[in-house]
Amino acid sequence: MKKVLIGVMLFSTLLFGGVKERMFNLYENERYEDVCNLGFENLGRYTKDEDFLSLYAFGCLKSDFIDRLSLPISLLKYSKDARANSAYFSVILMQKKLLYHALVDGYELGSYKLPTTDYILSKIFDYYVALGKHKNRNYYLFDDDANKKVSYKLYLVKDSAPYKMVIEEYYDNTLVKKHIYW
Repeated sequence: MKKVLIGVMLFSTLLFGGVKERMFNLYENERYEDVCNLGFENLGRYTKDEDFLSLYAFGCLKSDFIDRLSLPISLLKYSKDARANSAYFSVILMQKKLLYHALVDGYELGSYKLPTTDYILSKIFDYYVALGKHKNRNYYLFDDDANKKVSYKLYLVKDSAPYKMVIEEYYDNTLVKKHIYW
């Protein structure tokens, strides 16, 4: 019986003991979607581990799985850095929800004054709010304030519900990255 218990514990250690290390290695290799998915699979085991939660959340953020930020937002509260990360993720999640609401439902965002971040969604949110009151369009084009060679296109894909909100990033009119949110 003791050998079985030790075997189970050893197997568990090998299987789960290196989750954070694997996530960190994946993150270092810019495999953000894999970080997010691995973190999601193991979230229940690490709800009080703020390093794990932050790594998981940043992986999800960089892979555009914004809706997966809601749980880390509520769990990151025990340290100054964790609270700062939680506030950062909260701003981005709120901006995503408000921008989606504006595009799908015609909700007016002109009066909003929210904090901003360096994340692409925050930048587009700020550009959209700066338009003020306007008629809805099929798409929106924005030039980057910091780099005139960079531009963005914002639009909805309405092929099925829920609609998808798309932000395309361009450099010298060449598509560099497409972000898709729902």
